[in-house]
Amino acid sequence: MAFIQDPPRLSNQYDDDPLLADHLARIAPEMAQAIASELRELGELAAGELYAQSLAERELEPVLTQWDPWGNRIDHIEVTPLWKRAAVIAAERGLVAAGYEPRWGEHARTHQFAMVHLLSPSLDFYSCPLAMTDGAARTLLDSEDPVVAPYVARLTSRDPARMWTSGQWMTERTGGSDVSQTETVARQADDGTWKLFGTKWFTSATTAEMALTLARPVGNAAGSRGLALFLVETRDAAGKLCGIEVNRLKDKLGTRKVPTAELTLAGAPAIQVGTGADGVKAITPMLTITRTWNSVGAVSAMRRGLAIARDYSKRRKAFGQLLADKPLHTDTLATLEAEYAGAFLLAFRLVELVGRRDHGSGTDQEERLLRALTPIAKLTTAKQAVAVVQETGECLGGAGYVEDTGVPRILADAHVLPIWEGTTNVLSLDTLRALGKGGAVEALAAEVEAHCRRATDPQLARPVAVARAARDHALAWAAAAMSEPAELEAGARRLALTFGRALELAYLCAHAQWCLDHDRGPRAAAAARRFACSAVDLIDDRAIGDTQLLTR
Repeated sequence: MAFIQDPPRLSNQYDDDPLLADHLARIAPEMAQAIASELRELGELAAGELYAQSLAERELEPVLTQWDPWGNRIDHIEVTPLWKRAAVIAAERGLVAAGYEPRWGEHARTHQFAMVHLLSPSLDFYSCPLAMTDGAARTLLDSEDPVVAPYVARLTSRDPARMWTSGQWMTERTGGSDVSQTETVARQADDGTWKLFGTKWFTSATTAEMALTLARPVGNAAGSRGLALFLVETRDAAGKLCGIEVNRLKDKLGTRKVPTAELTLAGAPAIQVGTGADGVKAITPMLTITRTWNSVGAVSAMRRGLAIARDYSKRRKAFGQLLADKPLHTDTLATLEAEYAGAFLLAFRLVELVGRRDHGSGTDQEERLLRALTPIAKLTTAKQAVAVVQETGECLGGAGYVEDTGVPRILADAHVLPIWEGTTNVLSLDTLRALGKGGAVEALAAEVEAHCRRATDPQLARPVAVARAARDHALAWAAAAMSEPAELEAGARRLALTFGRALELAYLCAHAQWCLDHDRGPRAAAAARRFACSAVDLIDDRAIGDTQLLTR
């Protein structure tokens, strides 16, 4: 009988990953015990029904129908069956709501993102509208504008019939990260109502019931200070789009299940949120949340790739042995596991800080740390996700390059992570701005030190030394470059990534010590030692002149 390769399978995604359970037990033991059965149920759902449906619907994508048979413009977007199911699951499981519920206080965000981490790789990037929804809820709450209360209630509902999702419509043809040139205008009628006119070049969550967007009220000043924040209800009571035309769906490399579109706002009714200006400042809370989602999405993608590669290694034979018995193959997997562990702890430290800020329990130093950690965590984990997922696909050889295995989609989808919510360079400049504000540098330095000090076992001495050395080099280089703006900007990416990787190693060391102290085994310590063998300090002293010579 001809040989047929046994394909990789997923086991329960909660039980299969001790890092999640150990992390929860370390930072919130009471909650960890209480939600373990819930997470185990979600881990089984992610590995079973949802994963199977995702594979079965691999070739299905959203379809835009702009006209009905009688010539009426309808701009209807039909999403996939899994997306429709995901909407129900997201509401019932509280994938947004859990972050706002009082049960777990400052750990509410950790509960929320533990669920997201388990489920999102099997939901065909439904995490995109959920991230925008969560960001919109936080932005509206922080606006303290009484008009938004009914919208917050919908965005954070657990009732599938009541919950709304929200889009984030900022990007125009003039640019994505630099919104100062926004061309959309807002015109106010005599009765005080607003209507928006303009084109949004890239809109995620296009099927959402509402969206937050920026527009320039007629008469406002040019630049970002003249923009205002508006809330748009996308459809009327009959389900018809309100002053919105869908020009086309984007033909993207990945995230093809997400109905990303170009829109024309042709008199879309809108509600002004907050003041009539400073819309960019008003939207800042959304970016903190969506960048947190991006960070968790990155570690979730890594985890999914690793789960498939590890299982495959126990099923695939080469040269008379299982891949799991091949030293070079297992060495490769071990390095990827260490990268995942560091990225996970960085992302979930960000989650922890967001939760403390939400519930008013964070210190001033933690607020400064959060300001710097948000861009650092997003850019670092996104870069790691692409690299790790690429390697996990390679672990399957040719099968990892064949579309109907589902593995190439993980890599194609991961490529959006360094782009969404700010590219690596944009976030590196955000990091410089954060570090330029009082106390942020000291907060980062203290964060690395606090976690390194927790690691007292001799086997963690080298990882601790590597983390401290990378931090110290980054601090010294930044201080020296401060008087040379061009040099500082040119090295911003290397600076941000060095901080990110030094933090990851420090978190790994502290977590490893806790695992050793609580009979959780030596796995985390092994991850710390392996991570310390990789490139942590990326700072160098290359000359600006070399950059100019190479790019002319």
